[in-house]
Amino acid sequence: MRLALLLLLVTVNCELDIKLPADILSDLVERPEGNSFSYNLAEGEVGEEEEEYEYEINYDWKIDQFQEINSTLGKCGKEIPQLDVSKMKAPHQIRLSYTGKATEMAITWTTNGVTEHEQVNYGPVETDLNYTSTSISHQYKWRYDQEAGDWYYTSGFIHEALMINLIPGMIHYYQIESNGMKSDIIKFVAAPAEGSNTPVSFLHVGDVGTFGTSVMVTNDMMKRMKEKQFHGMIHCGDISYANKYDGERPEDKNNKTFAEQKVWDTWGQMVEPVGSKMAYMAVPGNHELDIWDSTNENGTIYAKRFIMPGNERYFSFSVGMVHFVAVSTDESIDAESTQGQWFKNVLTEVNKNRDKWPWLVVFQHRPIYNSNKNHGNWTGTNNYTNPDGRKPHHLGWPDNFEKLILENKVNFVLAGHVHHYERSWPVKNREDVLLSYDNVDRPVHITCGHAGKSLYRKMWDFPDRNTYDEEAPLFSAARDNANWGHCELDFVDTKTAKHRMYLMGSDEPKEEITITRSAGTRTTFSAVLLVASFVIFLKL
Repeated sequence: MRLALLLLLVTVNCELDIKLPADILSDLVERPEGNSFSYNLAEGEVGEEEEEYEYEINYDWKIDQFQEINSTLGKCGKEIPQLDVSKMKAPHQIRLSYTGKATEMAITWTTNGVTEHEQVNYGPVETDLNYTSTSISHQYKWRYDQEAGDWYYTSGFIHEALMINLIPGMIHYYQIESNGMKSDIIKFVAAPAEGSNTPVSFLHVGDVGTFGTSVMVTNDMMKRMKEKQFHGMIHCGDISYANKYDGERPEDKNNKTFAEQKVWDTWGQMVEPVGSKMAYMAVPGNHELDIWDSTNENGTIYAKRFIMPGNERYFSFSVGMVHFVAVSTDESIDAESTQGQWFKNVLTEVNKNRDKWPWLVVFQHRPIYNSNKNHGNWTGTNNYTNPDGRKPHHLGWPDNFEKLILENKVNFVLAGHVHHYERSWPVKNREDVLLSYDNVDRPVHITCGHAGKSLYRKMWDFPDRNTYDEEAPLFSAARDNANWGHCELDFVDTKTAKHRMYLMGSDEPKEEITITRSAGTRTTFSAVLLVASFVIFLKL
C-alpha cells in the first residue's frame, strides 16, 4: 500500500524514451562493467546552502579510540554519541531499497522540517536529472512523559519517495530537494533485469547497533564499495538496538527502561554511506519485533523507518538471476499460518521459473543451524520466560521451514541473531551433510551475526566456559566467535557463487569459498513445457 501511494506521487518530466535499445542508450548512460564501478563516499552528506549543526562519525578510528571496546572479551563497548535529529536541517539518513521491480527504487531520508517542496530528482545522466518524484512525509512521537507534560522524543520528518522508469542494470543519479536544502548528487546502479545473467553481488550482516565496532565494520564495507560494485545489502535483523542495551536506556518513574529513539537516527546516519548508494534490504529481528519486551517497540518503529516490499516483515524480490525471500523468525511458519502459506506459495512460484532465477536465497534473523550455545538452533521457542510467565512459541520452526526450503531447492539461508560467524556445509535434516561445495543440491546456511554487537565468546550461565564445544557438529564447516566482521555473496553466473567473510579491519578476506549448484535436480516448469512442446512437434 505504501509503495502504491508513492507511485501515485511520482511526476515525470522526461524526453528520454526508455524503450530505446540498449546500444542506442549506451551513449547516454553509464554501464557498470566488472569492478570498474566505484562509489564516491564523500557524496550525499550535507547541502552547502547554509551552515548548521554538525554531526560527525569517525569511520577511520581504531579500537582504542572508541569507548570500552574489549577485543579479548568480545565486548563492543559504548554506543557512539547520538545524533540530534531536531538540529539536522539537511537531508540525511538517506537509504535506498528495492520494491521487487528492476525499474524502481524506493528512497527514504529525514530532515528536521518539511516544506511544500519535497522531492527527489533523478535520471541516468548526471547532468540531466529529468525525472522527479514527490515524497510523502510523516513524523512520530515516542513515550509521553506525564510529569513533564510532553513527549520524550519526536522524530524528524521521515520522507519516502519512489523512483520509477529506471533502466535495469544501469547507473543512475539522484539529488534530494527537501526542507529548503539539497543533497549532493549521488550515484547508484539499478537492479539487473529479471532473468539476466549479469553477475550480482551483495553485502550481508546482522546484529549491528551503533557501537565503535559497528562503525569499524561499516567502514570496512565502505572501503569494499570503492573496490567493487555491490547491488545491495542484506541486514538479517537486530538493526539499531534502540530498544535496549545493557540497561543504558531512559527509565520511567517505575524504573522501567524504554527504547531510545535517538539510536535509530544515529544508526540511520551511520549506514548512510552504504544505504544511500545501494538498496539496503532489512528483515526485522527480535529487537525490532519482540512484543514482550518492556520497551514495547513491537515492530512499529521498524515499519516507520523502512520501506520494504509486501508487509515488510516477510517479502520477496528479484535482482537479476537471484530471487531473495525474507521471512520473520518471530512469527509462526507452519502450514496453517499466514506466513507459512505465503512462504510456500512464493517458493513454489520461484521454483517453477528456475531458468529465470537459478539462485534462490532466503534471509531471516534466527538461524536453524547454529553451534553456539548461547542461542542454539531456532525451534520457535524463546530461551527466556516472559513477564506473564509463559514462553512464546512460534510454530513451524524448524520442521516446516526446512521441509519447504529443501523441496524448493533453496541455495542459501542467511541469518544473524547469534553474535558470531558460522558457515555450514550443504546440509539437510541435520545429519545429511555434503563435505564439498561442488554440485550442491541443498542449502548452505551462513550466520553473519558479528557485525557490531558484543560477541558470544562465553556462555551466559557459565562465564568461564566457551560457547563452542571442542569439536564442531558435522554440519559446521567454519565458525568464529572471537572477531567482528562482515560477509559478501557474489553470484558469478547461473551455476557459480562465491562467499567471502572479512574480519574487522582486514583488507583481505579470511574466507573465500566457491559454491557450484547442481543443475540436474532442478527441472523447471519452463523446461517441462519446452520438452512437451518438442514431443508434440515430433508427433505432428
